[in-house]
Parts: sequence; structure tokens; C-alpha cells
Amino acid sequence: MRSLPGVRLGDFDYELPPDRIAQRPIEPRDAARLLVDRGSAGPEHRYVRDLPELLQPGDLLVLNDTKVIPARLRLRRATGGAAEVLLLEPLDGARRHWEALVRPARKLTSGEVLHAPSGEAVVTVGERTAAGDTFEVELSGSIDEPDEPDEPDVLDVLDRHGEMPLPPYITTRLDEPDRYQTVYAREPGSAAAPTAGLHFTPELLEEIRGHGVRIEYVELVVGLDTFRPIDTENPLDHRMHTERYLVPEVTAEACREAERVVAVGTTAVRALESAAATGTRIGRTDLFIHRGFDWQVVDLMMTNFHLPRTTLLLMIDAFVGDRWRDLYETALAADYRFLSFGDAMLLDRSAR
Repeated sequence: MRSLPGVRLGDFDYELPPDRIAQRPIEPRDAARLLVDRGSAGPEHRYVRDLPELLQPGDLLVLNDTKVIPARLRLRRATGGAAEVLLLEPLDGARRHWEALVRPARKLTSGEVLHAPSGEAVVTVGERTAAGDTFEVELSGSIDEPDEPDEPDVLDVLDRHGEMPLPPYITTRLDEPDRYQTVYAREPGSAAAPTAGLHFTPELLEEIRGHGVRIEYVELVVGLDTFRPIDTENPLDHRMHTERYLVPEVTAEACREAERVVAVGTTAVRALESAAATGTRIGRTDLFIHRGFDWQVVDLMMTNFHLPRTTLLLMIDAFVGDRWRDLYETALAADYRFLSFGDAMLLDRSAR
């Protein structure tokens, strides 16, 4: 059992009124507010569109270009009962086999086939994974297999039957699914968006480049810990699930050359620091960033406001120390919007 002397889960709690949880994304994307961390000088209230003047020539902006798939499937059992599958991560290159959360987990059996309302077979439930709280599932369809020309494409199956996997605290219907997608998303695979990146527009990215800031990418497939609060009194007893990450060589080299590395979102942070900690640019990470973490890469972090009692909030605490509480109190008092569709912060580790 690991421990942090005098630290309890309650140290990472705060009161979040339900009406402060943003239910819709703001338009345009870069009109979101940005609370800029100035250390002892106090925070500054700006907008995401102000980033070009907040960054400096020689900075490196790192974005997670993972793409969200319509990973939530609302299906039916052979008995007529409802079932739901939330795809978390592909287990093979063809994206036929996935790790998934399923409901009702206690009733579904290995080999059971779940159908769309139209009657089409969509998912076959497999065994529980080693994690114990997720399942292996198999999707119908194939990825352009020449010997199965009439078989529907797996991603086409998801497009027809899946929904964008909005977090449970967003209860308002999203009329434009692309708003839960970054404008630079490339590789399909994630069950949640790297939400700090939702604030960028192509025009803003071009303006940032025009100010002498380099932009490079990493990939981290957003996994189960995005959905799960910590439920152990000692936060370090929380078991982190692994997530797949990739830091291209061009990005790693840019980090070494940059004056400052500015990571957009906690997922970009995890990818960069995982690669530095392991010496491996591609792999799986269960890196748990908390107080006492030895930061090696990231100097500034742009991130949204996070749920209380989560590993994401522990990461913020590791980055700026106890000051996170003052920043959150300032944001609440100033009517900032919270969580996935909310506003953002620009945190500076050197201002501790």
C-alpha cells in the first residue's frame, strides 16, 4: 500500500453546483474562457482565442489527435431486455474485438449476442477481462476483408448503431456530434474526447503557428479512468487502467528543442510523461501522476476543469500544488463553465 503522509481523498474534493456543468459547447470553439495561472500574482481572465499572445516563440504546443468513435451502443438481448455496450479500446488491428463496459454486467453471459432494434446482430459478449470490471466483446463486420465482400465494415456498424459517448453528466442532446471531436482528430479509437482540444479552430492553430509556436501531436486512447472517480480513502490505492499511447519521434525531438512544452489536456500530459518515464515512445501506460511526481517534459498545461475526487484533479495538484483550489474557487465565483464542454485553464508549473 502506498501512502502520501496526511493526504486523504477528501483533499481533492470541492463543491460543484450542477448548474455549473456545461451542457452545450460554446460557439465559436475558441470563445471559451481561459483562466491563466499567474502564480502569486493571481489568475488572469482571458479567452482561448488569446492563446497566440499568451504563448511565446520557441514554445511547443502538443495536441492529442485521437478520434472519438460512436462507442455507445444501445442494444437488445434475445429476451427483449435492454443492454448497453460502451467500447473502450480495440484489442486488434481490425477493431473487431474490444474491451468494453457492458450493462447489465451481472446478467450477460459469454457468447450472448446483442442486437440492434432492427434485429441486426451487433455485439457478441465475451469473457471478463483481467481487470474484472470490463469485458471482451466482438463486433459484427470486418475491415475491408476481401474474402468477406458482403460483410459490413466494423466502423460502418458503429456509424449506424452507435452514439457519441458523452459523459453521464451531460444530459442535453448534442445535435452536432462533431462538436465532441477536435478539429485535428485523426486516428479513430477513443471512447472520450481529449476535451481541452475541443476549444481549437483551424484558424486559431494557424495563428498560433504564425507567432512562432511549433505544433506537434501525440496519441493517447482515452480509457476507463476518464469515467471513474476514485473510491478509495487513500487516493494511491486507486488502480489505474492502462491506456495506449504514441509519441512520434518528431514530437519527442521537438520537446527536446522547445523553450517550453505546452501540453493541451491531461491525455497529452500522460503520453509525454509516460514516454519520458519509460524511455519508450509507444506502448501502454498506467502512469498515476500525483504529488511528488518527477516532471520531465511538460512546462505548461492547458486543461478544462475536472470533477472532484478524480485522478485528473490529482494530476493538477501535482502540477501546481495546493493553488489548484484557489484557481477553482476563482473560476466558480466568476461563473466559468465546468467539465467537458466547459471553459479552460492555462497552468504554469514554474509559477509554483
